[in-house]
This record gives sequence, C-alpha cells and structure tokens, in this order.
Amino acid sequence: MRISTASVIIAALCLGTPALVQAQGAQPKAPPQAPSEQSIVIRSIQIVNVKDLKPEVRSKVEDLAAKTSEDDLRSLRESIDATPEVVSALKSKGLSSSQVVAVNIADGVLTIFAKIT
Repeated sequence: MRISTASVIIAALCLGTPALVQAQGAQPKAPPQAPSEQSIVIRSIQIVNVKDLKPEVRSKVEDLAAKTSEDDLRSLRESIDATPEVVSALKSKGLSSSQVVAVNIADGVLTIFAKIT
C-alpha cells in the first residue's frame, strides 16, 4: 500500500522517538537525500492511544497536536479517509479519523496516534 499526501511536516521527537507526520499547507524543505512521499510504502498499521504513551512522549504529542491548525488537522484526516486500509484499521478498533491527532511513518510502519476516551 502506498500513502501519498499533498504535503507533510516532520517534527522529530528527542531520544530516538519516531518523527510525527502531520498535514501542512506548505511543502516542507526536505534534504535532497530524503525519500519522496510517493516512495513511502506502508507494510503495517499500528494504532496507539495517546493516553498509553510514556509521559514525556505523550506531552510532546499533545504539544504538537495543540499547535496544529484546524486546516492541517482536517487535511490529515482527509488523507486518512482517502486511504481504505487506514480507515479499515481504525474501524477495526472502533475509531474514526476524527480521533486521530498525528501519524508516524517509519520503517514501513504507519503509527496512528489517536485520542481514545
């Protein structure tokens, strides 16, 4: 499965924590060696409740989510809704894209961070 979004921004978390990917209105400046968005291949999907993260990581995810504009969040969720495999993974957990606050793509694994009540 290939995932391609109009644009993404990557904010790396410290201590080797994977980068979070969010929708953004402008194309980020990526280093020349960075893979293009079209070359990202997703081999598996993992859904993580933000509440289950370690406190320091949860704090960073929540800070990032708080700084995300409504337009960026809407764009991220539209990208999710346009990808049947992701929608299916969310539905299998009783979730929808409206609960997603961020995603991470690393080593072929799409990790979806959701606020689950």
